[in-house]
Amino acid sequence: MTTDRLSRVRQVVADVLGAPVEEVNSTTSHADLPAWDSLNIVKLAMAVEAEFRVTITPDDAVNFTSVQAIVDVLREKTVG
Repeated sequence: MTTDRLSRVRQVVADVLGAPVEEVNSTTSHADLPAWDSLNIVKLAMAVEAEFRVTITPDDAVNFTSVQAIVDVLREKTVG
């Protein structure tokens, strides 16, 4: 995992969920942030698509359970 990819995902998660980026790390998950609900997963998917210029399918979005999971989806898509 590149540090750049992780830092970009952390920023997207922080922006979408209204959390301080300093409190978002690779292990941050839906269990840690109450705003990480089904509606915001859709918003996260759209924000990830915009940030990384990639298509996120509904199957991809279902896996958005943590910052690391989002990074893993992007890695599978070989996105920088």
